[in-house]
Amino acid sequence: MPLIITPRQLERRAELYHQLGVMISAGLTILQSLEQLKRNPPDRALRPKISEWLDYLTQGLTVAQAVQRLGQWMPSFDLALIEAGEQSGRLDACFKLLALYYQERARMVKQAISDLFYPMFTFHVAVFVFPFIDFFKTGNLTRFLLTIFCILAPLYLAVFFLIFACQGRHGEKWRAILERVFRPVPVLGTARRDLALARLSAALEALINAGVPIIGAWELAATASGSPALRRSVLNWRPRLEHGSTPAEMVSESGQFPTVFASLYNTGEISGQLDQTLNRLHTLFQEEGTRRMRLVARWGPQIVYFAVAIYVAFRVIGFYMGYFKEISDVMDMK
Repeated sequence: MPLIITPRQLERRAELYHQLGVMISAGLTILQSLEQLKRNPPDRALRPKISEWLDYLTQGLTVAQAVQRLGQWMPSFDLALIEAGEQSGRLDACFKLLALYYQERARMVKQAISDLFYPMFTFHVAVFVFPFIDFFKTGNLTRFLLTIFCILAPLYLAVFFLIFACQGRHGEKWRAILERVFRPVPVLGTARRDLALARLSAALEALINAGVPIIGAWELAATASGSPALRRSVLNWRPRLEHGSTPAEMVSESGQFPTVFASLYNTGEISGQLDQTLNRLHTLFQEEGTRRMRLVARWGPQIVYFAVAIYVAFRVIGFYMGYFKEISDVMDMK
């Protein structure tokens, strides 16, 4: 698996899941669907992994077991959702949900890269121009290169680490750290929580409709949400649920769910229309999470642009202050 996942790779994975979802919805089995994709993959680079996945299934492994054998190529979030889809008999719906998830990720990453191009270009021009003026006056090439290196190297390392840290292939401990870091961030923290709740609602609806016992359904759905905090909270419910507490009571008491989620879930549980309620919750939180993520993708580059503008203004002021000081020193000498 590559060190950094690009928007193109996200789009290829989205297309893979989309085609799997469409073919399974049309009545093909997972084996037949993978056979078709092996012959005509969305991208030739996917053929070896599709073939490997198919081989594991022909050996008698379940879909989840086969996916698990694919190693780091299959992120743990995808694995959890596919496992929930297999147990609920709704693999097609889970593949389509994954396709939408990766399509939106690819779209936001491309928008962020596009919006960041101009401020990054301006920043690099500023980084090179001001040391070049010093180099023009002093002729010290070593100092010129060292100045540029000391500015750009830490920045590149920080950006590379941030991109690497946010890749979806890391384990639960790493994702838990990121969740704690991003949770207090305005808009972004709420967006991540909303999207996790949307995935939980979709997986839970599928599992309950498939007849999976409510405790197991909640645990699988919490794992499929991709949120380590939600998963830890739900896994602690089992003793109380086994002694008569209802999931609605646990949702209200856990502190991990917003008021609107707890209220709607409670209504659905009491009315016996939990499947409709979960569909509504999925739509509500999916739309809100997506809207907030798009705000982050749009305003994040704007914040970078303002930071670059401040940096350039600071360097310009510093340059002119130094220039006027030199003129003043010359005048005093006269």
